[in-house]
Amino acid sequence: MEEPAVLVLKRAVELDGASRFQESLVCYQEGIDLLLRVLKATKDKTKKAHYREKITDYMSRAEDIKKHLEKEKEDGKYHKQIKIEENTKGFSYEKLFQEYLNETVTEVWVEDPYIRQVHQLYNFLRFCEMLVKGPCKVKTIHLLTSYEEGNGKSQQMSGLQEIKRSLNDYRITLDVSYSSSIHDREIRFNNGWMFKIGRGLDYFKKPQGRFFLGYCDFDLRPCHETTVDIFHIKHTKKT
Repeated sequence: MEEPAVLVLKRAVELDGASRFQESLVCYQEGIDLLLRVLKATKDKTKKAHYREKITDYMSRAEDIKKHLEKEKEDGKYHKQIKIEENTKGFSYEKLFQEYLNETVTEVWVEDPYIRQVHQLYNFLRFCEMLVKGPCKVKTIHLLTSYEEGNGKSQQMSGLQEIKRSLNDYRITLDVSYSSSIHDREIRFNNGWMFKIGRGLDYFKKPQGRFFLGYCDFDLRPCHETTVDIFHIKHTKKT
């Protein structure tokens, strides 16, 4: 058990040195947990003293990183990046957003030019379902997107109206606006969290069939390659 602890803590130190603090904190916490198990199983008093000293040092560093990250959040400097590789799985909306949703979230802004085609409307619906399930208490969702071209425009507007009526049953207001110049993709919560996803909500690949795993559960759906940047800012409303 000692070797896995050493490997994880070595990785933590490497990430720490590279200023990848969020990732290093996770590794420190995992490594400390493993080392505590080693300590518990060790009978040798000298080794026990050595492990206790190491655990104290790592815990102290982990606590410093926590304070640093909290300060970055307060100062609006927090930044975490997630790189989703081609064909990887396990990146449902719950996986990306859930840890940032709490009871203080009452308002959400979605800016995405590609909530237009049927599968993109379903993506947005899935996102809304996640918000409805909580633990947040969302009252208003603002969507800024662009019009679909040709005959698809009426289908797009009809789909969004249907989502709007459905959300209304949960006492949630959907405010939809359209822009012909929107390009960037951004999602913001009124608790200060902001997400920039390279492909917006449309980063899932088309399932191989209606009865393939991943058709319903997005955690099992292969993804397109994209990057997710997560920030914490003091104000989410744009002036």
